[in-house]
Amino acid sequence: MGENNRVIIFDTTLRDGEQSPGASMNLEEKLEVARALRDLRVDVIEAGFPIASPGDFEAVQAVARAIEGPIICGLARCRPEDIDRAAEALQPAARKRIHVFLATSAIHREFKLRMTKEEILRWAVEGVKRAKDYCEDVEFSPEDAARTELDFLCEVVEKAIEAGATTINIPDTVGYAMPQQYGQIFRYLREHVRGIDKVVLSAHCHDDLGLAVANSLAALLEGARQVECTINGIGERAGNCALEEVVMALKVRQDFFGLTTQIDTRRLYPTSRLVSTITGLQVQRNKAIVGQNAFAHEAGIHQHGILAHQATYEIMKPEDVGRSSSDLVLGKHSGRHALRAHAERLGYHLGEEQLDRVFEAFKRLADKKKTIYDADLQALIEGILHDGRPEMWKLVAFHTSAGSGVIPTAAVCVQRADGQQFQDAACGDGPIDAVFRTLMRITGIAAQLRDFQVRSVSQGEDAQGEATVEAEYRGRLYRGRATSTDIIEAGALAFVSVLNQIAWREHAGVSTAPVAETISQP
Repeated sequence: MGENNRVIIFDTTLRDGEQSPGASMNLEEKLEVARALRDLRVDVIEAGFPIASPGDFEAVQAVARAIEGPIICGLARCRPEDIDRAAEALQPAARKRIHVFLATSAIHREFKLRMTKEEILRWAVEGVKRAKDYCEDVEFSPEDAARTELDFLCEVVEKAIEAGATTINIPDTVGYAMPQQYGQIFRYLREHVRGIDKVVLSAHCHDDLGLAVANSLAALLEGARQVECTINGIGERAGNCALEEVVMALKVRQDFFGLTTQIDTRRLYPTSRLVSTITGLQVQRNKAIVGQNAFAHEAGIHQHGILAHQATYEIMKPEDVGRSSSDLVLGKHSGRHALRAHAERLGYHLGEEQLDRVFEAFKRLADKKKTIYDADLQALIEGILHDGRPEMWKLVAFHTSAGSGVIPTAAVCVQRADGQQFQDAACGDGPIDAVFRTLMRITGIAAQLRDFQVRSVSQGEDAQGEATVEAEYRGRLYRGRATSTDIIEAGALAFVSVLNQIAWREHAGVSTAPVAETISQP
């Protein structure tokens, strides 16, 4: 395959994906995702929107400093202060790109920007030129391109190319386009824009009508050679084009598209799992490629076909996306080296201190479970890896009482960081609610529970349950996760994690006021 047949995978999980409601990540979590994206071999990582907040700036700068291999990209409006801030954040990156954007559709020009076409053209040219002063690799996006008049879109794109843009992205910002229509935009641009053959054309699609992947593939058929996507398709509103879906469509139907990517598809499932755990956005069971049911067959006729020949009902192998039909990995006699090797196979890079904590927790789990699966190990590592702050409170013991005709009660013992232990009891609507109420009585933190979910993370009667708790305190949402073979214990540990996060912010004097400002973007 020639270079013209290779598709650039531009991942925006850390930027557009993080804008998904409830999916914000802290710095360490962003770095963990960035490392996973590097191992997945994405071409470009859009690490954030540096002008949006100090946290975004720090995250882009940290990714630019720590991640080698992919191009590191920062987003900026066509404003001098945005572009300067993006350039500063990207300074440590060996390979960098500034992505500038400006809305072009009539509705955005009239109601959002209140700018004329001439003003749009001037701002676009000046933005690209300013970005070009900082780095050679400059991407330009006419926001809401799919609803922009074709003649004006051609004019803006041509001016951006003349100003020095090396990638032209055509966003379907609101998920409005149909595949045939979206593909025709690329065809029209290729036929009417001077210099279009000198740049890479890119597709950026939202999933409001469930067509983000279909639209992206339609663009590739009409000459686009970059797709902007996110892990699990997370993002604003209904989300973005799902990376795993577009990549596997190109791989499975290479006969149809004749296109390739450099993605290591065996890393798709572990990366999906990592992002799901960090963001708290669970993948639906029937999600293509990475959903729990993606390779499950219950119908008798399907089972018979699979047993006769895998290709009867499976167009790809589970192993191709990093899943295994037999993922039994470790037992109680396994050592630290085996644990580290399996962790690395699953995509986790553990330091010595982290490995010590994981190994200790693994041994405790091995005493409870006869068989430990990849999913068990993933849940265990993630629970430790993303709870690295000092613990103000630690669960020592608990007892619950519940049943028909009995008022649910809980007695709980916790230990504070100074070693002092506290005990209390409370009633609740159920045993888990009683535990939560007791924990709040002891810690003095009256958080409002917003969501509580439990799901099985592995198989068998002794499978672990993963509990996810979301609670609100002083206008800010906190999320905790924990796993245990006892779901009440998992819930208690997850809620303790939430209380520790709140206590840490209060103790550190970090503002708990929610971020109110939002900035429009593609």
